[in-house]
Amino acid sequence: MQNPFRYFNSSPEVIRLAVMMYIRYPLSLRQVEDLLFERGIDICHETVRFWWNRFGPMFAAEIRKRRVQHHSYSCWRWHLDEVFVRINGEMHYLWRAVDHEGEVLEVFATKRRDRRAALKFLKRAMKRYGRPKVLVTDRLRSYRAALKVIGNTQTQECGRWLNNRAENSHQPFRRREGAMSKFRHIKTLQKFASVHASIHNHFNLERHLTPRETFKENRSAALAEWRQIAA
Repeated sequence: MQNPFRYFNSSPEVIRLAVMMYIRYPLSLRQVEDLLFERGIDICHETVRFWWNRFGPMFAAEIRKRRVQHHSYSCWRWHLDEVFVRINGEMHYLWRAVDHEGEVLEVFATKRRDRRAALKFLKRAMKRYGRPKVLVTDRLRSYRAALKVIGNTQTQECGRWLNNRAENSHQPFRRREGAMSKFRHIKTLQKFASVHASIHNHFNLERHLTPRETFKENRSAALAEWRQIAA
């Protein structure tokens, strides 16, 4: 692959740092600009916007490719849920598939949440990751209608508190949405949500489940792998 940074004056390390700070943390473009200036890096906030639009999808695609190749996800139990996102006063829906370990497998933005949208979302997720053994959903009838078309209704489970894994996975995205002052187009929503999900997976180390020393090793490994992406 040709060097994607070959036409840029800034170093790849600075670009990766700016993209990681903006996508991973609930920061605005101007806050990223101020933090980089404190480190001696003088760039405009519009440069940060251009960098994440240019390199964010590329970084996310490389992360997804590595995780799919190494099967860093589970097909035992998937949790499916949708969240409301308002764009220019109109209601849209962001579908999300999460495995039982909290790995965000797929995100998909639609204008409706009917059978057609649910079917397209499920086919998209299963094409990349295969079919799960169990699908945990809420009581939205679109899921059952879509699973009837796929022929997988016997794997669906519905119940109170069973889908908390998917509900909790929306929280990091909600924090980012607030920092960005919402979205203005559904394509921007889809693009940012996909990038955010992949980068969140990469740095989601579940520090509350591991000892301090193990967490530090995993964090160092994640940062080292991040610096190798598109190197």
